Parts: sequence; structure tokens; C-alpha cells
Amino acid sequence: AAHIMSFSKGSSTQSYPSSLMGCIALIRQTYLDADWYKKSGSAEQLNLSLDAFNELAELPQIFVVRDWLEVLRAGKIAREFNKSYIFKGNGDEYKRLEELKALDMPFIIPVSYPKAMEVANPYDAEMVSYADMLHWEHAATNPAQLHKANIPFAFTHNGLGPKESFLQNVGKAIKMGLPENEAIKSLTQTPAQLMGVEDLVGTLEKGKYANFIITKGSPFDKKGIILYNFIQGEKFQIQENKMLPISGVYELKWEDKSYQLELSSEEGKVQSKWVVNDSTSINVKTLVEGNKISMRFDDEGIVRLSGVWDEKGMLGGVQLPSGDWANWTAKRTSSLDEQNNKATKNQDSVDNPSSSIPYPFSAFGWTEKPESKEYIIKNATVWTNEKEGILENTDVHIKEGKIYKIGTNLKSNSATIIDGTGKHLTPGMIDEHSHIAISRGVNEGTQSSSAEVSIAHVVNSEDVNIYRQLSGGVTTSQLLHGSANPIGGQSALIKLKWGYTPDKMLFEGAAPFIKFALGENVKQSNWGDDYRVRYPQTRMGVEQIFENYFVKAREYETLKQSGKSYRTDLEMEAILEILNSERFITCHSYQQGEINMLMKVAERHDFTINTFTHILEGYKVADKMAAHGAGGSSFSDWWAYKYEVIDAIPYNGAIMHEQGVTVAFNSDDAEMARRLNQEAAKAVKYGGVSEEDALKFVALNPAKLLHID
Repeated sequence: AAHIMSFSKGSSTQSYPSSLMGCIALIRQTYLDADWYKKSGSAEQLNLSLDAFNELAELPQIFVVRDWLEVLRAGKIAREFNKSYIFKGNGDEYKRLEELKALDMPFIIPVSYPKAMEVANPYDAEMVSYADMLHWEHAATNPAQLHKANIPFAFTHNGLGPKESFLQNVGKAIKMGLPENEAIKSLTQTPAQLMGVEDLVGTLEKGKYANFIITKGSPFDKKGIILYNFIQGEKFQIQENKMLPISGVYELKWEDKSYQLELSSEEGKVQSKWVVNDSTSINVKTLVEGNKISMRFDDEGIVRLSGVWDEKGMLGGVQLPSGDWANWTAKRTSSLDEQNNKATKNQDSVDNPSSSIPYPFSAFGWTEKPESKEYIIKNATVWTNEKEGILENTDVHIKEGKIYKIGTNLKSNSATIIDGTGKHLTPGMIDEHSHIAISRGVNEGTQSSSAEVSIAHVVNSEDVNIYRQLSGGVTTSQLLHGSANPIGGQSALIKLKWGYTPDKMLFEGAAPFIKFALGENVKQSNWGDDYRVRYPQTRMGVEQIFENYFVKAREYETLKQSGKSYRTDLEMEAILEILNSERFITCHSYQQGEINMLMKVAERHDFTINTFTHILEGYKVADKMAAHGAGGSSFSDWWAYKYEVIDAIPYNGAIMHEQGVTVAFNSDDAEMARRLNQEAAKAVKYGGVSEEDALKFVALNPAKLLHID
């Protein structure tokens, strides 16, 4: 019926992929392989997997996702390969309706809502996150929100527990604003359309299969019952309709008295109540035998009625508390179903959420998008990081998101004035080496090379570290792949735009980078005895990996340029960009021998290593780095956390700086990134670097290393 895809290996025992970015790369590579195979590859080889994959491409494509972020990630794949998906979501689509609507693809959504949190115990209450509380409040509005945004969807019972009612949960969505006819459509017509069988089922039309249900009461109400299910005209009885025709809502009268009476019958027994008002009712003792009825209730004394009934109403005699007799009648005014539906519509027990949707969906999110404004900051001490140096009592004029003027006595009728007297104004800090805001793994370490994966595909815009690091002055971060393999993945440069989607955070026009690594991590010497299989296991093996892949990439380039049929290889494409100086290396490194080795490998292949990161023995080879043209992005004072950093010293940054190396200090740590200015200050203490140059270690110099200065 459909082809199912997801960013999950399921029960597969193979090692690759081990990360979300690996899953994305594998799907993209499979699309490329299938396209090549369809066009020309099948003439060269028989591949049963690609044959089957291409056959499945003709079916509806259902993509199972864990959250709205994965919808956007899959949507990028769909655009890249001209595909259309049906997203099986998880019920959080309301968080980013504008972006999901722009995809122009339908959804299958669950109606499983979070249970109310246990907050009676104050300690338990402290552990409940704001985001979880918000989702509890808004989850049942998801179908209504999708409908308002004109995003087509079908319902699924997937995710519901055994005791949860699918139809009643759809009813909750109706209470939260989903029109009932749209709920019906999402259970019938829409799923038929999504599966391509709308010509057979989904609506009640001449010529279509006689598939329908008959219910007593609304199927979305707690008291609603499915009586019959017809499948291709064959009747299946689900429950018996045991309600006697006496059931209904009646107006009971005698003399000047009038009562609203509700009678219901189940299992042949009749129950009735006198409805005093919306909040009060009194049970009426009732006995029905054949077409005879007797009732008894208390209305300032015992009232007893006796009479007969038919489907239109009742009549008889009543004995009043005084002992007097009178004639009574009861006229049916509506069915119980109509009354229940009316009551349901009037219920105020389920309110629309009182809180707005924050961006991101967490504490400290904003409900109104920030706007770029014009400012003049007056009389500040301005650190320019340029030849003008530090300027006292200086104004900075900001306009359309950029520095418009720097000077004294600046004026503008349209600018907001900020008093900077006694304050310092510096460039925003840039973290050259960060691992924040990455979803489901920073390493695809299952292979010696994972050049095909990209951090840009897995940026997590909801990470609270973005907010925290903004509070510490960081404006830009390079999100790096980990150091699990010699050739890691492609990095992402982001602006810390709190509340924006991942694509809006990516630094527009930034040069592409990739992570390489050396040392203990990549040869797995610190991974334990279970990791003795993957090549390389030695430092000389690490060098050979680089040689092998660079040679292989040149062979791939030769094939591309030959005019012959070739299979686009995402891994080789990325490595070829390195060789052609179109992608730049940031290399995890510690020991001088390996640093020297990689520079020589690069020189043999006619390119330059852009940045050695960590580089705690950089002070030993700083002259060679300067001659090669490599920069150094180091820690300020980390050492002795593993054997290969035993020779680290706090003067490393100062010594590399003295030798003419472009030096930056990075965090590699979510907490440290909140105080990069203080990390830079350590270069003043250890090595006597000037305060101006030390600030450049966390502002201008990382910008130079990242080619954004």
C-alpha cells in the first residue's frame, strides 16, 4: 500500500548509521544510487535492493518522524530529490505550523495526548518542565490548528494505550475547535485519498463500496456506541441497541407545574431524572412494565405518578404530597442524543489554552518575533578589534542589522538611544569549536570516514544552550562533528538566533568546513577492549587513511570528468572539495608529530590545513604552522585529562600568537562557552598577551579562521 521511511534503523544490527545525520546521509545516497541505477547502472550490475527501491517509489511515501524538526529535515530531502511525503507525525505539529504548511505535504497524526502531571507533591512539581506543561495544555488543539492552517491530515490510533478510546480522543480535538465534519473527513475521505483508493472508499457515493458504520449518539461522545459496521455491504453487529423507545427528554406537566424529565433505558431497565437546572438533577424512581409506567420523586414532599406510555409521550394520574390527585402528561421534546450533543456543546470543562505558543517551545521563548530596530549606543568604551583600537566615550549607530556609524555625538530621529556610559561594547564572541544544538549524535563514528554526513542537517534550534550562550556574549558558533574517526562529518556555522528554525540559524554564505581528527580517539585506544576491529588502530594507520581517501577522491574526479557513467558519491564529493580548496579542514589534534604529519600530507596533495583545534602541543610546532598557513584554535588551560595532553601548558596560545599563528580559544563545552571572554583573559595572565589581542582570540581570530571576517 505504501513505502515507509524514517530516520531510524529499527531492529537492524549493522553499525552504520549510528546517528541521525548518518540516517539522513544514507537516505540521500540511496536516492542518488537508485536514480543512477534507473538511468544507466542496471546495465552494469544487477542490484536487487535498488530494483525494489525504485519499484516502491511508485507507491505513496510515508515518512515516520519523531517531531516537527524531523518533518523539516525530511522535507529538505523531499525538495532535493523532488519527492512528496505523507508525514506520520507525533502530535506536536502545532508548534511550527507556518514552516510545515510551506512544505505542502499531508500528515497522519495521532490523538494520544499527555496525561496531567503529578504535582500534588511539591518536589514532583519542581521536576515538571515548562515545555511538558505547555504540551499538555496544547496537544489536543493540534488537529484544529492543522485544519486552520489548511494542512490536510488523517488520524491514526497509533500511540494510544489499550484502555484509551480513539474516537473519544478525536472528540477532545473537536472540543478544542476541530469541526466535527472535518474529524469525520480525517477518518474517511482523507486517508482514502492519501492511499490512492478514493475511487473505492472514503465517501458515501453511488458505485463505491458500502463501507459505513451506524452509531447510537455521536461516535465521538463518551456515551456514543457503534451498533453496526457494514463492510462491502455485509452487516456486522457490534453492539445491540438495548435502549427502549421510551428513552428521551420530556416536558412533564400537571396543573401549574412543569418539569424537564430525562429517561434512558439500558439492558431493559429504565432510569430517569428530574433536571432542575444545568448543575442540579434529582433521580426519579421509575418502573416500566409493558406500556405501563410509575414514577416517584421528592418535590417538597413525595410525588407519585402512574400512567401509560407510547413513542409519542405519556399520560396518567399523579398523587400530590397533599394527597390530592391530578392528571399529568409528558411530551417528548428531544432524543437523549440531541440533549447530550447540546450539553456537550455547552460544556466549558475543556477550555482553549490560555497560553500562547512560545518560540522555541520552552522556557524563555518569545511569543512575538523580534524585529530589527535602529539603535544608537552612547558614550561607551568601544573595542573595535581594528587599527583604531579601544575608543573611549564613543557612540555606535546600528541600522538594518549592521553597524552604520562609529563616532561621537551621533544622532538619529528614528533610533532608540541606549546609554553606554561606564560600559564596554565589544564584538560578539565566536566559538570556533562547539557541540551544542545537535540532534541525536555528534559522531558518526562507525566508519573511518563519514565525510558524507552533515551537522547542518541536524541543527537543534530548541537547545537551551543557545539561550545560555547568548547570555554570555556568543553570537556565532561552528557546530562540529565529533572526533571518533579520522575523517569526520561536515560542520555547520550558525548564528545563535533564539527561537528561529534550524535553516534560519545557518550562517548565510559561510565557507564549508569538515572535521578531521588525530590521536587516541580515532585509533580507539581509549574506547575499551571491545573496539579493536575498525581500521585504523595506530597513528601511522591514521595517516594512511588520509592518503587512501585523497587518492580515491582524485580517481573519482577523473571518472567524473571522463564523460562516462558514474554514481554520485556524497563521501567522495566532500573529500574532493577539500583537495580543490573548496571545503576547509578543522582538525582535532594534540601531539606535535601528528600535527606535522597532517601538514605534510596536505602539502603532498597541494592544499592547506585551515585550523588545528585543541592543538595543545601547538607551541612545539608553531613556526611550522605559521609557515604552512594553519591557524590554531586551542583551549585556554585544559590539560592532563588524558595521556596525549600530558605536555599541555597554559602558555600555548601566547606562544603560537608570538609566532604569527592566527590563534583562537574555543569552548568544546556548553558551560565554558558562556564565559569565553574570561577564557581569553587567561592569555593575558599566562603569556602577557595584550587585552586587545586576547579579545581577538574569541572574536576576530575565530572569524578569520572561519572565513567570515
